[in-house]
Amino acid sequence: MLAEEDTQKDKYLTFTLGSELYGIDIRVVMEIIGILPITAVPEVPEYVRGIINLRGKIIPVVDMRLRFHRAFREYTDRTCVIVIEAEGVLVGLIIDGVSEVLDIPEEQVVPPPKLKAAQNRYVRGVGRLPANKVVMLLDWQKLFSEDETAMLESMNEAAEADTAAPATKAPE
Repeated sequence: MLAEEDTQKDKYLTFTLGSELYGIDIRVVMEIIGILPITAVPEVPEYVRGIINLRGKIIPVVDMRLRFHRAFREYTDRTCVIVIEAEGVLVGLIIDGVSEVLDIPEEQVVPPPKLKAAQNRYVRGVGRLPANKVVMLLDWQKLFSEDETAMLESMNEAAEADTAAPATKAPE
């Protein structure tokens, strides 16, 4: 187990939102899937697009463009869902496209620029890449507040309780 953690240290799954490159710790990524039919859920923030049924498991999905206060973009054949496990909750992150897994050693990571604290709360650091490129490394633990994590978890549990309940016949 320790050897596996060591081999995944400093590895990031990189993805795009528009022209920006982001990275998320590979250790929290469960899988990458194409976009599936999304069922809207009432009374959730706009960035929570709804829930998907992934092989019988109900997973809330978050549009990362909307989460980062960007304009909504119609989903295409490049749009993907990165399923992560955050604080014990499975969440799908809708992104424009997956790039690659990069090895970014800690010495190649610098703190995010100090513009406004709120603007950088999701960014753990900036990875320096060849050809003067950068990748914004997300702090997956800060992507969702405790309240948001509780909301996503309750969406997951409520949906699973509904699917586990026996179907009742409608009165005739």
